[in-house]
Amino acid sequence: MKAEIHPEFHTDAKVKCACGQTFSIASTAKDIEVEICSNCHPFYTGIDKIVDTAGRVEKFKTRKAAAKLKDKKEKKIKARKKSDN
Repeated sequence: MKAEIHPEFHTDAKVKCACGQTFSIASTAKDIEVEICSNCHPFYTGIDKIVDTAGRVEKFKTRKAAAKLKDKKEKKIKARKKSDN
């Protein structure tokens, strides 16, 4: 292995979760902050909650609402065309 090209390896890196739990692991980063861990993850706890950090659920709901609105407009246009004929 070449000298001085590899990152420093920490055997006691601290991981801090948003729920408050902290634990140590081995990593190249000294401190790690995570949003969810095994202490608060729905799979391990059995408690349903939406894990959405990037706003994906809201984006989906917005797209779905826009699609419904578009469908309603198209139906109105088709109904008008039928009534005009």
